[in-house]
Amino acid sequence: MCFFKSRTRTLLRATALCLSASLLLTACGQQNNNNNILSPILPEDSPASNATSGEKMPDPVTIVVEDDTNPPVEGMVRSRLTNEWVDADVAATRPIAVMIPNEASAIPQYSLSEASIIYEANVENRMTRMMAIYEGWEDMDKIGNIRSLRDYYAYWAFEWDAFLVHFGGPFFINELMAEPDTQNIDGTSGTDDEAFFRTSDRSKPHNAYASGAGLLKVIEKKGYSLNYRGLTDENHFRFATKAEPNTLDQYGSKAKDATYIDMSGCYPLTRCYFEFNEDDGLYYRSQHLSGSSDGPHIDAVTGKQLSFKNILVQNTFYEELGEGYLAFQCHDTTRDGWFFTNGRGIHVNWEKTSDYGATKYYDDNGDEIVLNTGKTMICIVENGDSFTFH
Repeated sequence: MCFFKSRTRTLLRATALCLSASLLLTACGQQNNNNNILSPILPEDSPASNATSGEKMPDPVTIVVEDDTNPPVEGMVRSRLTNEWVDADVAATRPIAVMIPNEASAIPQYSLSEASIIYEANVENRMTRMMAIYEGWEDMDKIGNIRSLRDYYAYWAFEWDAFLVHFGGPFFINELMAEPDTQNIDGTSGTDDEAFFRTSDRSKPHNAYASGAGLLKVIEKKGYSLNYRGLTDENHFRFATKAEPNTLDQYGSKAKDATYIDMSGCYPLTRCYFEFNEDDGLYYRSQHLSGSSDGPHIDAVTGKQLSFKNILVQNTFYEELGEGYLAFQCHDTTRDGWFFTNGRGIHVNWEKTSDYGATKYYDDNGDEIVLNTGKTMICIVENGDSFTFH
């Protein structure tokens, strides 16, 4: 069964750039069969390739274990985004979801390494854009730069009951932005200017930023609640603790070696890749943007390279709307992907059945996967694209 939202279909039909409705109906009727499976390209001589036949177990990986049983400070609670210990007021405050460009003229970005979760997807042709989900954002001085929104990012932001922070967007987001439950801060609205500022070191449109204090002023002025509204799943992800991490050992040879993940087949302009560091158990992100040099993806504020404990690759049905614009089908029960953590990866299936409901990921046994405590990168890829890992 497919849950592509009716109002999204209405938006697509409203534009002359849209594909025919029959294509959508055909896609909604597909089941999760071999033609749908997102199959990474594994080098023939890699351990992961040899493991596909079940002849070889994954290579041993050093697993970082920490005793995080008790909070470092009394009164702290688990974050619903990362499962890290955070102050209770941080955990009780809704996050922000910020639209951030990722192209040569837009880097370096500011405060991106502080995001708990980052989504990346193509927006126009093969240019990607990120949506960064932040908690504890009120004291941040410079976030961005910030660009326009697409409606599919909004549906992912809804899962976290996040305030959408963006600079406008194509006309086909307007109906969704006008929904009574949608709460956004828009730099082009004329009423939300206090949240944003521009710098002189870059040309428009890559010089617009937000501050936590400014966002807070606009949120209060609009009468938005800082507290969660009860619209979302409180337990979005299942987490393992740092004391008892998920090693993926339970999957045997179905867990493939994954210390290097190359997403250039899905993002040919970003050409990002992730390298696993056994010393801290994190995946470090690098990229080779068109018009730029290959290297670590660095945050200009912290000087840190972006790193993640979990990486999710999500195979997604999409449409080309014309003029380079894309539309991704966020609501679905027929697509698959991969989950990577601790230097290994497993095949997964995913589903999202309502606007504010969480996207859930399941292993091939039908059990919901367990992420490890820490930050997560979610790579949204066009159905039919491929990536490599080993």
